[in-house]
Amino acid sequence: MPIRNRYAELHSEITEWRHDFHIHPELLFDVHRTAARVAELLRSFGCDEVVEGVGKTGVVGVIKGKSWESGKVIGLRADMDALPILEMTGLDYASKTPGKMHACGHDGHTAMLLGAAKYLAETRNFNGTAVVVFQPAEEGGGGGLAMCQDGLMDRFGIQEIYGMHNTPGLPVGQFAIRPGAIMASSDEFEIVVTGKGGHAAAPHEAVDTTLVAAQILLSLQTVVSRNVDPTKRVVLTVGTFKTDSAASNVIAHEVRMEGTVRALDAQYRSFAETRIRAIAEGTAAALGATVEINWTPGYPVTVNTPEHTEFAAEVARSISGNVDNDVDPIMPAEDFSYMLEERPGAYIFLGNGDSAMCHHPRYNFNDEAIPFGSSWYSGMIEARMKFAT
Repeated sequence: MPIRNRYAELHSEITEWRHDFHIHPELLFDVHRTAARVAELLRSFGCDEVVEGVGKTGVVGVIKGKSWESGKVIGLRADMDALPILEMTGLDYASKTPGKMHACGHDGHTAMLLGAAKYLAETRNFNGTAVVVFQPAEEGGGGGLAMCQDGLMDRFGIQEIYGMHNTPGLPVGQFAIRPGAIMASSDEFEIVVTGKGGHAAAPHEAVDTTLVAAQILLSLQTVVSRNVDPTKRVVLTVGTFKTDSAASNVIAHEVRMEGTVRALDAQYRSFAETRIRAIAEGTAAALGATVEINWTPGYPVTVNTPEHTEFAAEVARSISGNVDNDVDPIMPAEDFSYMLEERPGAYIFLGNGDSAMCHHPRYNFNDEAIPFGSSWYSGMIEARMKFAT
């Protein structure tokens, strides 16, 4: 199952779709133009059913094979949203919306899945039903969760689901995957420390909130270095630290810090929250301050089921022969994790070549990756629902 010849014929058309999405980036759930274009194309392909508004602005297409007596239903997912970044690529198809750009390749993901949908609707060389899922709001909005809460899996009878993401630095045409945790969870916290503001010349009459908050910040680093099994991966980062005073001769009354915790093992999500609360509360109390802690759960760990990981890797090998099936997990989070919590499946990486990293203002999806990605999407359907011989 090498790259399908049909994708060589479709390459320029799929690239045109991708460039159109790139010119018109949209954020989070506000992907109305993108979703409308996706639905329009799916209908033009002759999909058996096209449903809009799933999970607010998600789009789902249903394609039945020449036979569906197997009863199998497999989902393929791509994300549609862009990022709030000012594009600096200088491309002739660069974003026309200042401050918004496709800096993570979701334009490419959407275009590749559309290419696969067109091919599958033309050939229908499978025994079962393919469900193509176009998701909004991956970049922090939890669109995957919204689609699941809107009944995605049960409404369309999905039994397995697969997703893909491009990877800068990985050669074009190469795939990478692993069983088990492949991407981390990500939870956010805010710590607000209140002391007693005062004059810098009289610290004894104040409670130095900056000192208290700094001690909390330093002590939080012990969660990973001294409380977590060193063979496990947990990352705790305090990203902002702000006092309520900008004057050098003032002891601040309030300090606010925000951060994230990322883990590859679900047990460390709750563990980290417990330790952060204990450290912040204990340190503040010891130094005469009070503290408020706000914890915001984010995306769960993205976990590939072993059996379906091997299916995904086998299809990738048949396309390129270049597959790393034990790639190291990475610490960004991905809301495809919600879909994998509801159904077995796998998430695979596809090489984007020597490009800027994702979320960089000079990033661009590599159009040469399109035939590989589209072939993998459609290959999963044909391999998992092939006719009996």
